[in-house]
Amino acid sequence: QVQLVESGGDLVQPGGSLTLSCSASGATLAYYVVGWFRQAPGKEREGIACISITAGSKYYSESVKGRFTISRDNDKGTVSLQMNSLQPEDTGVYYCAAPVGSMPVQNLCDHAHGRADISWGQGTQATVSS
Repeated sequence: QVQLVESGGDLVQPGGSLTLSCSASGATLAYYVVGWFRQAPGKEREGIACISITAGSKYYSESVKGRFTISRDNDKGTVSLQMNSLQPEDTGVYYCAAPVGSMPVQNLCDHAHGRADISWGQGTQATVSS
């Protein structure tokens, strides 16, 4: 399994934007399906955006569709999450995750919880508040 590192979390005002980045320590994400997950205070972790290895397939949860964009740079081995029009309900810890082997992007976003074949990062905090 790969060791993931997230960065980019910050405090931002409502309506603002943030870009999160996910990389692999000592490795590259170029060969992994990758997903972004969010855990809001008092809530379960939810899959919000997932991307296939070639970026040909992307999945977004309804809560972020149209506001967030997942992308990847396989030359750099990184996956990013551009978050626009942020609202207080977007506050939470953001994690990236990558499964061992191939997986449909919606499966990763919807069914990652509890799977032993998925690597997780430590998370990065994003807070949306005025």
